[in-house]
Amino acid sequence: MTEFRDPATGARVWQVTGGPAINHPSYFLQSSFFPGGREMFFTSYRTGEPQLFSISLQSGETRQLTGGTPIHPFSPSLHPGGDSIVVTRGGGLYAVDLKTLAERTIFESAGAEFGECSISRDGEWLVAAYKSGAACGLVSGRFDGGGWHAIPFPRTVIHPQFHPLEPEWIEFAGDPAPRMHRVRRDGSGLECLYHHGNDEFIVHETFLGGTGDLVFTVWPRALCRMDWNTRHIATIAEYNAWHIAPDRAGRRVLCDTNHPDEGLQIIDAGAPAGAGARRQLCLSEASSQGTQWKKSRYALAEDFAAARHSLSWMENAADTVYGPQWTHPHPSWSFEEDKVAFASDRTGVTQVYVVEVC
Repeated sequence: MTEFRDPATGARVWQVTGGPAINHPSYFLQSSFFPGGREMFFTSYRTGEPQLFSISLQSGETRQLTGGTPIHPFSPSLHPGGDSIVVTRGGGLYAVDLKTLAERTIFESAGAEFGECSISRDGEWLVAAYKSGAACGLVSGRFDGGGWHAIPFPRTVIHPQFHPLEPEWIEFAGDPAPRMHRVRRDGSGLECLYHHGNDEFIVHETFLGGTGDLVFTVWPRALCRMDWNTRHIATIAEYNAWHIAPDRAGRRVLCDTNHPDEGLQIIDAGAPAGAGARRQLCLSEASSQGTQWKKSRYALAEDFAAARHSLSWMENAADTVYGPQWTHPHPSWSFEEDKVAFASDRTGVTQVYVVEVC
């Protein structure tokens, strides 16, 4: 590992990985750190395909956690029990035991493709986005493998998440618009939380820590908060916050930025509506690719045609309209919230970085 000072803020930064292969943390919706902040996990293509690795932030010792059929590169999620990581691979969800590296099949569906997964805070329930032929939706069930069922949805589904206080509720994104939806874990109560058109570019919605409210970006102009019960929307900051990660208390929102790139920022979510005081944490110096981020609307058919490819599900890493995803910083907090992990291809190849939060 290499330590240096950020040229803009002076913060301590560590380049955690190196070499000619792409390495990146888990998605911005999940922490890539183990509790204690001395180790973290990441996805690496060093074997030729995406696999899961862990690394000591003290010694630099690296351990390969998965092998064989490649995992979905942005699926790894640490179970709250701390002894296993859940990944998706093809049409299955698997728990990787961190001591033995034995894999347990949680749920499989022949012919399906699973994307990002999420675990309820009590560790009992899982949810994942799926696609099977022309069918889309969610699958949900218990971590022990029981009670799994599909929840169909007529459009592409991404970013499913459990409500932090009411785990019977799942929030998810319907791509492209309208974006924000919720459904009960048993498949009942499906509803759109906010009706909007293709010209209002809402992205990266997540829960505002333990408050139970939602926070989301109206790209590229504002960071907003939605009351889970009343659906009232308030502006936290008029700013080009991009991928967002609230702290556990819901008082701060970590984000990266693009067009213009002002590095990683921490925004005060408790400030009066519209104030949104912020401070720069560090530069990311990531290339942050994707042609659609220069616009303020979702991609249309002609955008994909111009890029000479079709819509890639789950924001495929090889996308050129919304990605490649590995070129985006996707910052996330450590459990102690004294460190932040992010990705950057500043050296020409995406690597994992950690910055100290002071």
